[in-house]
Amino acid sequence: MIGELLRVVAVAGRVVVDERRRLPGRGAWLHPDPDCLAKAERRRAFPRALRATGALDVREVREHVGLATTHHEPGTSPGSRGIKEAGRPVMSQP
Repeated sequence: MIGELLRVVAVAGRVVVDERRRLPGRGAWLHPDPDCLAKAERRRAFPRALRATGALDVREVREHVGLATTHHEPGTSPGSRGIKEAGRPVMSQP
């Protein structure tokens, strides 16, 4: 779903997150996941997707994705929502 993706654009040699999806220019879409970002960097996907010449600084996107993955509901750890200690899904009681 498109709501789960980040739009990024190249601005002055940097890749920035377009949170409002309104910045001008060619954009690229990325899952807000550190592994996905690392894979895109390894493949040099940003310069190709954004049609930019030379290397692009992705520091801002890296920080944004890092922040996005550390937010979670109070009292839970990331990825543990809906899972009991035994690894079974939490069932709601009637």
